[in-house]
Amino acid sequence: MKKAFDSNNPLNNLNEWEDDLLSRYPDPSEKKKEKDEFRNYVDSERVETVKEFYRINHTYQTYDFVCSKEEEFLKFNKKKMSIWEAVDFLNTLVDDSDPDIDLDQTQHLLQTSEAIRADGHPDWFVLTGFIHDLGKILCLFGEPQWAVVGDTFPVGCAYSDKIVYSEFFKENPDYTDERFNTKLGVYSENCGLDQVKMSWGHDEYLYQIMKNYLPDPALYMIRYHSFYSQHKENAYTHLMNEKDIEMFEWVKKFNPYDLYTKAPVRPDVQALLPYYKGLVAKYLPEKLKF
Repeated sequence: MKKAFDSNNPLNNLNEWEDDLLSRYPDPSEKKKEKDEFRNYVDSERVETVKEFYRINHTYQTYDFVCSKEEEFLKFNKKKMSIWEAVDFLNTLVDDSDPDIDLDQTQHLLQTSEAIRADGHPDWFVLTGFIHDLGKILCLFGEPQWAVVGDTFPVGCAYSDKIVYSEFFKENPDYTDERFNTKLGVYSENCGLDQVKMSWGHDEYLYQIMKNYLPDPALYMIRYHSFYSQHKENAYTHLMNEKDIEMFEWVKKFNPYDLYTKAPVRPDVQALLPYYKGLVAKYLPEKLKF
């Protein structure tokens, strides 16, 4: 039975956004496959739900909206949890309607981090793969999908036409606001992304939680892994400083692990748990404020 349409949550599940990413940025290794071997990323109903998702997202992600969400959530007074409690909490987001995969969040995160570990990267990189989506816990605090997932982008300056479905920004109040609709808006040339407010979602939220615990490359991966208009399209280089440009090489290195490791093979969670418990304990406190 088709679910009733929810104007705040048009996606059937959060994975539809990631499936849409794969249609825009397909895995190069899949190009040799026959057409019928590809997962169905062009299903008409899915395309329409993703399009509606971005219509809402682009209409309401304003500079003032981001400021209000920072004020609401960066007090970190929603819940105090260990990483393991947060992962268990996030597992309740598993949606049986996803036609491609039925792994819970623990297994999905392990697929990403185990691929990183198999390639011999530093342990902080492995940990980043394991925790990078934990900010989606915002859904469980009542946030609508459009304020949790989706491609991220700067607010407070003109919206680039390199952002997916950029035509929907015409309904955004900032689009015609003279403070925000120029190339630089409230910013200055090469001011650095740490001075730039990004659209609100799971990336920024988790970055703010982790910023005192992980090295800079890991923090950039977490904060900007959904900033496709820059790390794929180079649309906002004019706001970046030298450190940003250097660190975005790590973001680009992380991106394939984020996009292309989703598969139905279940990781052996119990066998892997001791390694990850030690890794989490090395870098993070026993409890974190969400």
